[in-house]
This record gives sequence, structure tokens and C-alpha cells, in this order.
Amino acid sequence: MRPAVPFLELCTQYRQVKAEIDRAIQDVLDCGVFVFGGQVEAFEKEFAAYLGVPHAVAVSSGTDALRLALLGAGVGPGDEVITSALTAVATVVAIEAAGARVILVDIDPETYTLDTCEVKSRLTCRTKAIVPVHLYGHPTDIEPLLAIAAGRGLEIVEDACQAHGAMYQGKKVGGFGLFGCFSFYPTKNLGGYGDGGMIVTGSADHAEHVRLLRNYGERRRFEHHLRGFNCRMDELQAAILRVKLRHLDAWNAQRRRLAHGYDRCLKGTGVKVPVERPDTTHVYCSYVIRHPSRNRLREWLADRGIDARVQYPWPIHLQPAYRDFGAGLGSFPVAEQAASEILSLPIFPELNESGMEAVCDAIRAFAT
Repeated sequence: MRPAVPFLELCTQYRQVKAEIDRAIQDVLDCGVFVFGGQVEAFEKEFAAYLGVPHAVAVSSGTDALRLALLGAGVGPGDEVITSALTAVATVVAIEAAGARVILVDIDPETYTLDTCEVKSRLTCRTKAIVPVHLYGHPTDIEPLLAIAAGRGLEIVEDACQAHGAMYQGKKVGGFGLFGCFSFYPTKNLGGYGDGGMIVTGSADHAEHVRLLRNYGERRRFEHHLRGFNCRMDELQAAILRVKLRHLDAWNAQRRRLAHGYDRCLKGTGVKVPVERPDTTHVYCSYVIRHPSRNRLREWLADRGIDARVQYPWPIHLQPAYRDFGAGLGSFPVAEQAASEILSLPIFPELNESGMEAVCDAIRAFAT
């Protein structure tokens, strides 16, 4: 049965931009070029301009964006890469796919992003890069990381897969490190109709490197200069994303309006609402509350037709697949506590005010 308030609803957004999307798809079909045509190149230029960075390289997914960016940064076997203990598993998948060892760090208890104060304690002579994750749409406090990286000769590769348009000190995230990486998975603020990703950088040489990596190391047809991969974005996804990019700021503004509405409505209910640190702009890919009885609250909402979800129920070190990291319960207490209490409420640009109020009413009823 369809919930009264869904966690996410993509069809309404499609209907709102249907004429533009259908025309863009038809243009690709009429052209008959489906890989490396004009749509991908145009999207790269438009996305780079949106972020205010010189170069963008479209790839097949956010995970591949991270993997190729790490390889482009020179990360390989024997290296260590520091990242957050609370993130989507794709972050660590990409680090391991680059051949490196994952080094986890606990999170900031307010923003759930990497605790920059903990990073220095995890540095070793093998540390090659730091991957800050702009989780849920809130920027990591990246200035201290840039200072650490500059002092130690490390690279910063930003995981901005949940933070399209988020800002830190007046600048969009993704443009601070050597590379910034984005996902266009359908649930993202800028989502396609399938998988897709983007790598952005200020360096022409590094942009050329990851361009080669994404297409078998090929500079000219059948001339291979690197041992690369097949990580290309197709023309249909690029055409769709070009249309949706034009609406991104308006959609982000609506997410922020909804988030601020939740903030007001949830006062006095006993839930902890998200924070937005000074000098940042949160784009609310997810609206994440906390409650000590999270599981009971989630069940209560589900019984009332409200689809709330947990992103993410376990920190990386407690996932069954990563028990060989050797970090047991208690290793990252802030991440562990957060994972036991966080709950993502429905938030998407097409969510109407009555839907938001229904969620708040149900939470208020739970609290009484």
C-alpha cells in the first residue's frame, strides 16, 4: 500500500518538467549518438559553471567518481585514506577499489560529518588522502582539513554525492579539494533516471587524467595511454541532467523551506532537529532528526502511513562486511550513538505543506 506521506516521490517531479525532459530525450534519439556526443560535453561545462570550477568530467556513478578521483590523486596499494565512520558504504568501496586502506574517524555530533579534530590522531606516514563526506547535504568543516593536507602534502577528495549546491564560506562544495565527486543517483538533489556521477577539479592535468581513466585510457580511438576503465556517462543521462540542473537551485530552496518548516513544527516534541552551522548552506538531501526511541518512533510513523527511514543504521566498522577492520563496538562512540538514534523524515521538493504537517502532527502525538 502506498504510504500517505512517502519518503520520496519522483513521478511528480517528472510530470512538472515532462515537456523539457521528453524533448531532451527525443533530441538524443533523433541524433542517434548515445555515447560521447554533445550532451555529455555540454553537461560537463554547465555543471562546472554551476559550481564555479574550471573542469568537470562526467562518469557512470558517484562511486566511480570517487574511485577515479582517488586514482587520479595518486592513491594506490599501501596508501591510507581517512574518511568518516558514518557514511554510505560507497565511500569505502571506492577507497578500497583504488587499492588503499580505509582509516575511519569519528563524526561531529551536530553535523554528522567528519570530526576534523580527530583527523590528526589518525595520520601516519602512509596517509595519502582525506575524503570528507558532506553528509545529508551539510558541508564538512573543510578549512581545518585543507590546513592539515597542506602541511602534510596530502590530497583532499570531497565526497559531495549528497550535497549538490551546498555551500561552505560562500563557495559551493566540491571545489575545495584536488577533486570533488558527485552522484546523480535518482534520490539525490540532482538525480538522473539511472546512475551517473561527476568529478570536478581545478587542475587541467588532473581532469585529463581522470578523462583517460574513465574510457580505457584512450586518448584517440584505439590508442591507450593508461590502463583505464569503462566509467562513461551516456548521452541520455547527460541530456536529462542538463534539464534538471536548470531547476536545481529552486528545488534546493524548496528543500530548505520544508526543512525550516519542520524545524518550527517539531519544537517541543523531544526530537533533535538538524543544525546548520554558520557560514554553511545545508541543502537537505536528507532531513535527519534524532530520538532516543528511534525505532519506536519509526514504527509509530509507519502505522500512520508515514515512510521515515534510517540513513545509516550502522557505522562502517559495524557493518558485517567490514568486521575485518578490527574496530569493534565502542571504537567510534559518536557515530555509534548517532546511528542508533537518527531518522530521516520525508523531504523532497514536491512534498506539500500538508504532508509536512502530517509528519509533525504524528511526531507530536508520539511525544504526548
